[in-house]
Amino acid sequence: MAPKADPQSLTAGNPPDSAAQTSMDPLFHILKVLPYSFLRPPRLRLKLPSLTLPSPMTVFALVLLTYFMVVSGFVYDVIVEPPGIGSTQDPATGSVRPVVFLPGRVNGQYIIEGLSSGFMFVLGGIGIVLLDLALDKNRAKSVKVSYASAGISSVVIAYVMSMLFIRIKIPAYLR
Repeated sequence: MAPKADPQSLTAGNPPDSAAQTSMDPLFHILKVLPYSFLRPPRLRLKLPSLTLPSPMTVFALVLLTYFMVVSGFVYDVIVEPPGIGSTQDPATGSVRPVVFLPGRVNGQYIIEGLSSGFMFVLGGIGIVLLDLALDKNRAKSVKVSYASAGISSVVIAYVMSMLFIRIKIPAYLR
């Protein structure tokens, strides 16, 4: 059984493992004190680096790029390394036709398929941003109408194309 620590030594401010701090070894004491008797550490006048915040458009562009990479399946493409585009043989003519969408597999994709669907999602997001800009009261009416029409058309095109992509990928979806 280990001996218990003396309560008087604990209250004196020395923790029980302070033997390394108050060593009785004279060589340790010399090595600890001697270099600092003739060496002085330099006085450093270092300035803290000042970081400037990026502009709001830079942050928006980085967030939009990150969103595009996430929704287009960039991590999947790096890990699985699928082909960029597929191919199938036409039974009537025997010629090889390119295939953009991997049919029948919901959790698999070609690289072009992921990029095109990711672009449609980003197009819909930009359309929502344009609709938000159309609500600004400090803009001219013609600019607001332009933003609103571009936003509505972007959202509609993104939705219709995404539903088309899903129907190509899964033929019997929502029928």
